[in-house]
Amino acid sequence: MSKYGKEILIGALPVLLVFLIYLQIKVLPFLLVGSFLFFAVYLAKARGGGISVVADRKNKGKSVPNLTFDDIGGQERAKKELMEALDFLVHFERIRQMGIRPLKGILLTGPPGTGKTLMAKAAASYTDSVFISASGSEFVEMYVGVGASRVRDLFKEARQRAQKENKDSAILFIDEIEVIGAKRDGGQHKEYDQTLNQLLTEMDGIHTSTHPRILMIAATNRKEMLDSALLRPGRFDRHIEVDLPDRKGRLQILHLHSVNKTLADDVLLEKVAEESFGFSGAQLESVMNEAAIYAMRDNLERIEQRHLSLAIDKVMMGEKTDREATEEEKRRVALHELGHAIVAEEVRPGAVSQVSMSPRGQALGYVRHNPQKDHYLYTKPFLEQQIMIALGGAAAEEIFYGNRSTGSRNDFEQALRLVRTMIDSGLTGLGIVQSENVKKEDLMKENKKILDELMFDTRQLLERNREVFEQALAILLKEETLSGEEFRRLLAGIQKCSTA
Repeated sequence: MSKYGKEILIGALPVLLVFLIYLQIKVLPFLLVGSFLFFAVYLAKARGGGISVVADRKNKGKSVPNLTFDDIGGQERAKKELMEALDFLVHFERIRQMGIRPLKGILLTGPPGTGKTLMAKAAASYTDSVFISASGSEFVEMYVGVGASRVRDLFKEARQRAQKENKDSAILFIDEIEVIGAKRDGGQHKEYDQTLNQLLTEMDGIHTSTHPRILMIAATNRKEMLDSALLRPGRFDRHIEVDLPDRKGRLQILHLHSVNKTLADDVLLEKVAEESFGFSGAQLESVMNEAAIYAMRDNLERIEQRHLSLAIDKVMMGEKTDREATEEEKRRVALHELGHAIVAEEVRPGAVSQVSMSPRGQALGYVRHNPQKDHYLYTKPFLEQQIMIALGGAAAEEIFYGNRSTGSRNDFEQALRLVRTMIDSGLTGLGIVQSENVKKEDLMKENKKILDELMFDTRQLLERNREVFEQALAILLKEETLSGEEFRRLLAGIQKCSTA
């Protein structure tokens, strides 16, 4: 019913009731019957019709998304693997002649923001298929059986849409599949179990001779939560890792998102790619967007390198805040950040890009590091150096104040994560162990031993650089920022004088 039809009906009903009362006709039976019919229709829609509405709303316009694999950067390996899997759908006749069973499902796994949804849309474009998407949370309702009903409707919708649009295939994409595909615990009559069972049944019902052909693509960043029945061959036949991009991939993504932006002649996206280690594709898109916003704030028509640098800081730590700290707090924050910077330069020369006291996000100050080479394997010395850098702020506070502050909380969390990585990797005195099987007391003892030893080394290192603290502190309190080059000149000059 159209919007105007509903308005006319709502306006006409009271008039009709008044007219019936005027004719002395009993209206109570009509009201009871009408109420019963209204609730019956409402419950029917709530129990079975939801997914069609969701699908129709999500798929207005073109059924095949106007997105290709060329529009996705930084995932060359994953794209190649996915395209090879999709060829089973594209070259169906050849595959059938060779007696190969077509794939029923493809599972995309990886961290958030890496492009799993984009990959699914590009897959629909590559295969010229109808594309229907839903989120795992859309199948979860308070009424038992609703999720299972919606799964049936989703597959039905895909077949009907493909037939209506004369397509040979349809791709069903379910994001956050861990919501409905989590491991079953043996309980009976659970809504999630019924939904999962229905999904398994529908996937088993995908036959190679069925036309139009259906391919299920699902995405998750928590593969370990999924039920083994989903992961076996014959259901999700291919598991494709969509990981964080490397430096080359980050550069490719930055180029894609800079096409509609005007960059200054001196902008080096290569430098941005190096500085953004660990960023996902979504974060890199945000970097380019925030850089454009900074340029607009400065009333400039072109994005400059400093705008990109500020954008990286914002995406990493949040926007600058206008907190007003006391002079004593400023001094403590400055000494804390200088502690990080001095340790970083000592253990990894050239590491510091900037020391800042500008509050950003939850941080009252921060040390920005120069880009390092992408690391995927870490040695014990490297991890110990990272822990010392993390402990440098607290060690500096202990040296100058005799105590620590809550500003070291995140530093300690980082240090503990690194120690846990060392334990899990067999790089500690515990040897090669499974941390879950080690007594908590033994883990805490090893934690304390490693952190105490590295804290002692960190304090010794900083004690040798007291003069650096004194001279750098005056500059930092006055200027609020200290560049890496200036900091290194200061450090080298003082060390040269002390050795002379």
